[in-house]
Amino acid sequence: FILTTENKHITKAAIMDEEAMWKGMYEKIQEQKNQPASEHQSIIQDLDGGFFEKFGSILRQKSINHDESIAGRLEPFPEEEGVESSYAAAHEATIVEEPADDSGNETLAESDSEEQQEKQNEFIEDAFGWNIEELYEEILFEIINNIGLDEELTEDSLIHYVQDAFKISNEKHEEIIGVARNKEPPEICLNVEIIEAKELEPKDSNGLSDPFVTMYIASNPTHRYNTSVKSATLDPVWEEHFSLPIDENANDANLIVEVWDFDPAETVKEKMNKVFDVKGVRGLRKLMKEIAVTASTGKHDNELIGRASIPLKSIPASGLLMWYNLDKKNKLKRQGTIRIRLNFSSQKNNQVAAQEHRHLLRILLLHELESSKVAQYWWSGKFTIQGEAVLTQHSAQSSLSTTAQTFIQWSVYTAIHMDHPLAFNLFDSLLDKLVRPIQTRSVSDEEMKMFWEATRKLLPSCFAVIRKIRKKTAGDKLAIKMLTDVLQILSKISMLEPPEGTDLFPTNQYSWIRRSNEGEPGWDIREALASAVVSGAENWFNSIKEGQFIQSGLDEDRLQNLIKIIQLVRSDIQRSIEYYDKIFQEVVHFQYTKELYITYELKLAELIKPCVEDICRGLRRIAIPESNNAVIKEYEDINMGTTLFELYLVLKRFSTLGPALSPGESNFAIDEYHRWFTTGVTHWLDISVYKALMRIHRAIELDKLQPVDDTVKYSSSAVDTLAIFYQIKIFWQQLAWPDVEGAYIFVAKIVDDICRCCVFYADRMSARVENLGVVENVYERKFQVTQEWCLAINNIDYIRQSLKPFASELGVDDIIAKMGDIQSPIEADRCAETLRAVLENAIDTERNKILDLVEKLAKKMAPAMRRFLVEGAELLQQDSNSMERLMMYMEESLYMLNSELNETNFERVLDAIWGELTTILYELIQSNLDKRRPPAFFANLRDTLHVMMASFKSKQNLESENASDKETLAHIERLLQLHGYETTDLIHQYYLDRLKEQDMHEGDGFGILTVQCFFRENVLELEIMNARNLKPMDANGSCDSFVRVHFMPEERFVGIAKPRTKERSKTLFPLYDEKFVITFTPEQRNVKDAIILFSVKDKDLFGMSNQYLAECYLSFNDIADISGESGKIEQKHLILTRPYRLDTDCVRALEYRQGDKQAKDFLKKLRQKMGQ
Repeated sequence: FILTTENKHITKAAIMDEEAMWKGMYEKIQEQKNQPASEHQSIIQDLDGGFFEKFGSILRQKSINHDESIAGRLEPFPEEEGVESSYAAAHEATIVEEPADDSGNETLAESDSEEQQEKQNEFIEDAFGWNIEELYEEILFEIINNIGLDEELTEDSLIHYVQDAFKISNEKHEEIIGVARNKEPPEICLNVEIIEAKELEPKDSNGLSDPFVTMYIASNPTHRYNTSVKSATLDPVWEEHFSLPIDENANDANLIVEVWDFDPAETVKEKMNKVFDVKGVRGLRKLMKEIAVTASTGKHDNELIGRASIPLKSIPASGLLMWYNLDKKNKLKRQGTIRIRLNFSSQKNNQVAAQEHRHLLRILLLHELESSKVAQYWWSGKFTIQGEAVLTQHSAQSSLSTTAQTFIQWSVYTAIHMDHPLAFNLFDSLLDKLVRPIQTRSVSDEEMKMFWEATRKLLPSCFAVIRKIRKKTAGDKLAIKMLTDVLQILSKISMLEPPEGTDLFPTNQYSWIRRSNEGEPGWDIREALASAVVSGAENWFNSIKEGQFIQSGLDEDRLQNLIKIIQLVRSDIQRSIEYYDKIFQEVVHFQYTKELYITYELKLAELIKPCVEDICRGLRRIAIPESNNAVIKEYEDINMGTTLFELYLVLKRFSTLGPALSPGESNFAIDEYHRWFTTGVTHWLDISVYKALMRIHRAIELDKLQPVDDTVKYSSSAVDTLAIFYQIKIFWQQLAWPDVEGAYIFVAKIVDDICRCCVFYADRMSARVENLGVVENVYERKFQVTQEWCLAINNIDYIRQSLKPFASELGVDDIIAKMGDIQSPIEADRCAETLRAVLENAIDTERNKILDLVEKLAKKMAPAMRRFLVEGAELLQQDSNSMERLMMYMEESLYMLNSELNETNFERVLDAIWGELTTILYELIQSNLDKRRPPAFFANLRDTLHVMMASFKSKQNLESENASDKETLAHIERLLQLHGYETTDLIHQYYLDRLKEQDMHEGDGFGILTVQCFFRENVLELEIMNARNLKPMDANGSCDSFVRVHFMPEERFVGIAKPRTKERSKTLFPLYDEKFVITFTPEQRNVKDAIILFSVKDKDLFGMSNQYLAECYLSFNDIADISGESGKIEQKHLILTRPYRLDTDCVRALEYRQGDKQAKDFLKKLRQKMGQ
């Protein structure tokens, strides 16, 4: 009865109210979590050391802090114990950090100068041995016989510079320079390249010229050199080379360069044919002049366009490339410009020249490094002005090409780089010049061999930069510049293919390279690059593992160290993403960060998996009793640190890097990280349900059962319980368990545990208030409806309503959907149904708990309600203080319930109270019937019920056809009404009920009586017409019937005759056709519910007694009144019936009146009619 009531009251509006309620509570919890814990919250949390807060909000904040810490600085990378060769180890020495704005002239510490000096001296002696003096003599000879020397440099300054560089004593120097001065001067040539001319003055009639170039030394004008002729152009391009011998007075000579317009030998006729090519008046004038000269003299002279005079002393030893203006005598306007490359050379054996230049370059560089004290990795190819002049003079007088010089520089610089690291951009710039000649094979075999030998010396330092990149501060501009230069070097070298058999990476020196072909010479730069990245990452990982990892000890310390290692690794990957990955991809198309992740994730998996599994195996299991009423065993020291799950979250965030860095790859060892924690999560869930039950128990004990604030109708224990759920939800969301099947298992347990907590809360809250509300005063001891009872009901309802939203926020729907994708829709439906059953069972259980509590409340109010009804029945018509007190009690109780309960629960309580009231009424009716109480008692009881109903039931509920208690209420009221009637009224009520039955009856085989009647004012005109299908009463199958008319109630129609028709013999279809006119008094005419009883009887053979056949009824209200000629006279076909039951309410009421003669007589006749 009550469950049906609840279902009818849950309308759409009620559901929306529940959702709004849950949302309000959720927002309140959200507000509280951002505020300091109150004293009450502190007491609750201290019970378990803030277990849920640590694993919920605090664990989430720690995870956020871990992410923020990634931006911190890396720990310094400890020095490795080297097993590499001595020169490789030298290259891998610590890189010196310098400010971004250094000038490049920084010096090493003074303590290094003696060591550097000693190194240089040993190097010079080892390199040259006995022929150092010969080289020194050659350099002095070139200085003395210099060509194109800068005027700012004197011969003495260069000689002094060279003496210092070669470390030659003064005595020895005088001896050698004397020999150099007495040697014959070298044969010098001026190399000239005529490249192009621009904007020449036109000399032909067509507005163009046919230019060619003539050049000669001014002191020897007869020895001329000519270029080819470029026809019809003012911007000719020649790119032609010439070599002009220079005498010993070269510094005083000038080079003359003339540009001429070539005039071919043509006849007058041929020139006349050019008239159509003439451009402008000036062109026509020129053509006419040419024709006149040809006709008169027959000459064909070339015409000078312009000339340039170039002093040879203006040409530096390194050569010159310049544009020169073309001038012409008596012409102020420039006649055009010409571009020329000039340089000096002498005749010398190429191999000797290259060897001399190589030795000279080494000596001068070592001298410059020692004298300038320049820092390591800083010198980028810039010599002093004296050093540059000496090198240029030697290359010029040795006729060394630019490519040959670059090969020599590559060889010398890489060798010196082994002892004193130079700037990597120096080697990068040299490679820019060497790549093309090597690729086109335009170099000698000796130069090719020299290049690759030098390259093998350079590579260890390049890979050392990559392997030791973590020694530099991330983002340091110099470090990034150095890395970029190194990658540029490796990229360019990788484009070159060394000679067959070249081994750039000897196994004894590059043991860290992962070789695809063991035993074969290695020269794959990209393979070595990948190995360098991996090797550097592995070495760094091993170093931090040695510094952080603890094999044994407290689990907390072991876990913290693992977290620290992951943080350092994530930090390294983050730095690579921010600073290095783009450089690697742009320069060498290498995915640096991806390679790091692949290396680290395998290392981390190998390190962390056994440790976590070992810790999880050591966790202590606990047992929770299945019954909520069972005593929960208290476990001492049953706790669990958050560090295990901090490690989980750090691993989870680390694993997300894999798909981002390597889309499409899914075979990472770290992807299985969650499986290592399965035992730990299961243990945590066991602990959490134990802690939750203990905290809920304590929260209910501490609950003062007062509203949390004025805006809500629940108390603190409800908030405390939902706060537990909220923290569990945060913990689950933080876990974000990646395995769908595992996630379902865990979330199913969480849902089951939460449901269990809800039911536990309902049980304990019910027990908490069960004995509250009993009050005593001078009059009585009674139960008082209190706010505590109302809050207890509301609390349980709030918790109940939180279940489905909570399950939704756990992501149950998403997990089920993924289950369908992985397994099958059928399996997903099965899992969903399992969870749904768990939830519905808990919700139903809690709903029943609410109903149980509501019923207990109603039962506690039952004594007062019984007393009210009894006293009302006895004293209703009298003044009674007791009645007033009881009425006030009922009103106060209802007011409390209405103000403190929500609408749904208030209706539940009303339904329960009415259910209890129904029981009381039935008991009162039965007990007082047994006591033979008079009808007045029941009439008063009915009136008292109406008073109570006015208080308990709203008008809307009373009128609602859907009210669940409508039928019961009507039945009770009818019983009270019947028992409150006097006997005559009760008998008349019986006839009224028979009239209603007749109207709904379809006939039982007793036939039909047809009458026609109407009222004319107070006169009834009645015509009994016929009967049909009467039941045969005689043995011959016929009937001798007549009709007797009675007016009911009989006591109101005293003095009125009872009409009777004549008998109609031997027929079942008698035709009576008899009319009767009956006159009533006005009072009789207006009797309420008056009816006519037609009794059909069968006359026996001797007329001694008449046998009852059947009867029918007609209400006065159904008879037409034609006093105003408005009524319509109709025949009435009345169904004849017999009474067939004694279990009607009226008959039962009459049977209780055993001492009433009228009742006894009526029942006797009734039984006779029924044949009993």
